[in-house]
Amino acid sequence: QVQLAESGGGLVQPGGSLRLSCAASGSIDPYYTMGWFRQAPGKEREFVAAISWSGGSTDYADSVKGRFTISRDNAKNTVYLQMNNLKPEDTAVYSCSAGPWHLVVTPGYYRHLEHWGQGTLVTVSS
Repeated sequence: QVQLAESGGGLVQPGGSLRLSCAASGSIDPYYTMGWFRQAPGKEREFVAAISWSGGSTDYADSVKGRFTISRDNAKNTVYLQMNNLKPEDTAVYSCSAGPWHLVVTPGYYRHLEHWGQGTLVTVSS
């Protein structure tokens, strides 16, 4: 049984910052890629960022490049998403997932990922 638990969401003003955390527990493959996704109201879930098991490879959606940074602490089984210079269009429920790299980063393939957290709401508004 794999469990992913996100935290760190909240209300922030445009230009502000938040750091999301995703703690993994259970029988999760230590070589899995970890990814962050988001879903805004009325929109499809979209890829945000991914990090390989070693942390040596990362990938970002164009919309967040230069503003968001993904990292992981394998000793704590936790992945982070540092979000800076937040914009109203970043408002969404952010969820983390774990799986093979190609499933995490390939558009639309997230549907094949088995492990998801419950999500944490990020609201960017003045």
